[in-house]
Amino acid sequence: MTVEEIARSLDLTVLSGGPRLSQPVAGGYASDLLSDVMANSREGDIWITLQTHQNIIAVAKLKNLSAVVLVNSRTPDPETLQKAEQEGIVLCRTADPAFVFSGRLYELLGRGKG
Repeated sequence: MTVEEIARSLDLTVLSGGPRLSQPVAGGYASDLLSDVMANSREGDIWITLQTHQNIIAVAKLKNLSAVVLVNSRTPDPETLQKAEQEGIVLCRTADPAFVFSGRLYELLGRGKG
């Protein structure tokens, strides 16, 4: 499944990185600690966070993540949005809290099927 398909299915607002929406998604990772994401996320994951500062873009690029999803209708800092565009990072927003969005993504990716 691609980032674009997930964004459409889960009603995400795409804020940046349009050309990279065709990337495949490997899974998801939810954390607000940058060091935790650097240590434990996998290439191709969607990172679910409430952090909005530009360091999230550096981590997403370092780990080659498919997208970053900001929860709770968080709005990124202007510098974060600019950095995401410069680095080609897909940045999205959802009104869902992290717990709800994580569950919806998990189900969509078929991981909820026993």
